[in-house]
Amino acid sequence: MKVKVGHSPDPDDAFMFYPIKKKLIDLRGYEVEEVVEDIETLNALAFKGEVDVTAVSAHAYAYVSDKYDVLASGASMGKGYGPVVVAREELHLEDLKGKRVAIPGKYTTAALLSRLYLPEVEYVVIKFDEIPKSVLEGEVDAGVLIHEGQITYSELGLKKVIDLGEAWYEETGLPTPLGLDVAKREISSDWAKIWREAVEYSLNHPKEALEYALPFARGLSEDLVERFVRMYVNEYTIDMGEEGEEALRELYKRAHEKGLIPSLPEFRVVR
Repeated sequence: MKVKVGHSPDPDDAFMFYPIKKKLIDLRGYEVEEVVEDIETLNALAFKGEVDVTAVSAHAYAYVSDKYDVLASGASMGKGYGPVVVAREELHLEDLKGKRVAIPGKYTTAALLSRLYLPEVEYVVIKFDEIPKSVLEGEVDAGVLIHEGQITYSELGLKKVIDLGEAWYEETGLPTPLGLDVAKREISSDWAKIWREAVEYSLNHPKEALEYALPFARGLSEDLVERFVRMYVNEYTIDMGEEGEEALRELYKRAHEKGLIPSLPEFRVVR
């Protein structure tokens, strides 16, 4: 059976996808068509049901929970860290009120967390890897950084306003549920096992998986790639567990209470 499997062009996703790409684990007879797109594009493909297994933002999953199950493995969750809001100069959170703030896509979890924690601002959607330049050049007053931008912004001279994952952890004591891997219901049981085996394979063979991931790193040094991968391929990626599921429920509860998502999604986590 041929399936479309989506992942982002980022080293952590590539690190996990490596054993699937190279057929180093049992793919249960599936023929994989790889779809590599930025996370907001993957969200849009999931909205239309055009991918069978894919990475999506936890935010976007609220809109596709009727079509896809959550896979217990493959999630991107950070405990005490997450998307970082940056500006050109030192600012307090309240200084952002009424300002233009770049987000990396309407349905990214970074956008949802921004709406939970930032004061009233004007949001501007900009491709994630163009946000630092937009902030530096004054196109926007601040920007929400995801992926490698979370650990490289200071090298560009940008200043942290708030780490949204840190704020989330201080309030909830839970990891920040940023990205999920999901699969259509009819194949989710198989892909829960495939994805766990893929994550475990890469963690057990980190050197070769990192070598595969390096070309996806947009010029980062090997040390920074390894640091970034270790941030988001962690214990929650092997299996999000009860804590990860609780974090998802808490995110949707808070978002629904503030009217940021239309309904509380019912979801099933498959192992």
